[in-house]
Amino acid sequence: MFKAIITALALLFTFQASAEETRIGDWTVHYSAFPSTFLSPEVAQSNNIERSRYNGLLNIAVLDAEGKSVQVALNGEGKNLLGNVRRLEFQTIREGDAVYYIAQYPYRNEDNVLFTIDIRGPKQGGELTFRHTFYTE
Repeated sequence: MFKAIITALALLFTFQASAEETRIGDWTVHYSAFPSTFLSPEVAQSNNIERSRYNGLLNIAVLDAEGKSVQVALNGEGKNLLGNVRRLEFQTIREGDAVYYIAQYPYRNEDNVLFTIDIRGPKQGGELTFRHTFYTE
């Protein structure tokens, strides 16, 4: 079940120019935002993800200095240019030693969203902030 979503997300990281990374302390944080329609209907259904041209996904992975997944707590929000704020609810996905965090974000065409995400681990923490524009298909 989760293997299919991990495979889909790995492909997104490979082919999506919008996949990014940043450093927070000793961590490397990989993140991307994309339409939920990039997932197959089967993968979306098996992970309780609404697949819609008006629903986006955020994908975050946190790696330590050795490149191993780090289990963290995430809290965040997305704020569009009109000032509308939506809280993000992250779902943890584990596949072997890999840990990914997924949150859904509803949007309208050309929504430009500022995401602010607090990332906390047992030894450190920090804030991830990035902007993404969503388009309907």
